[in-house]
Amino acid sequence: MSNKARQAAFELSKNIEQPYDLYNHVPYRIAVASNLLAMDRDAYIKNLTGLETREIRVLLNIGSYGPINAADIAYQSRLDPYSVNRAINTLMKLALICADNDHAKQRSKLVKLSTHGLPLYEQVISHMREREASVLSDINEQEKQLLLSLLEKIELRAETALAQSASQLQAQGHSITRDQKELIRWHKRSTK
Repeated sequence: MSNKARQAAFELSKNIEQPYDLYNHVPYRIAVASNLLAMDRDAYIKNLTGLETREIRVLLNIGSYGPINAADIAYQSRLDPYSVNRAINTLMKLALICADNDHAKQRSKLVKLSTHGLPLYEQVISHMREREASVLSDINEQEKQLLLSLLEKIELRAETALAQSASQLQAQGHSITRDQKELIRWHKRSTK
């Protein structure tokens, strides 16, 4: 079923006066695409790694940007720091990553792929490249670059909106969550 057929199959509700058409809501559509592209939904990657999505994303960040610390992984991937630290601990227990510095001498622990983790990272990346080529097979290079540019704008605007909302609540004396505090920090870092 094409997306147009799927859209036609789901009529807007007649039970309310002005139902919102989610099909034309960009953040909703991005979330749907994200759900379909989630690493743990890919049977090959799930079978290959046995890891949860969060752990796969952290492993990929460590392989691509390591040595790297947990705060930078959280910022780059927009995962909450607690989840990143849990994923790092899991990956260390599985010997897929290792520390890269003397934690006693430095404030934050840097991590990198271990000799056991590197082949797994390379296999996942190889599959991701194949999957990207398949998913983008009807999209030319110019369209891909436009999509990446638009996604960057959307990410930055979403971060700005969420950080401003959290800052306003905090300024009004409301308590905000750790995630909201992290969004404020990320936004400050993004706008330096």
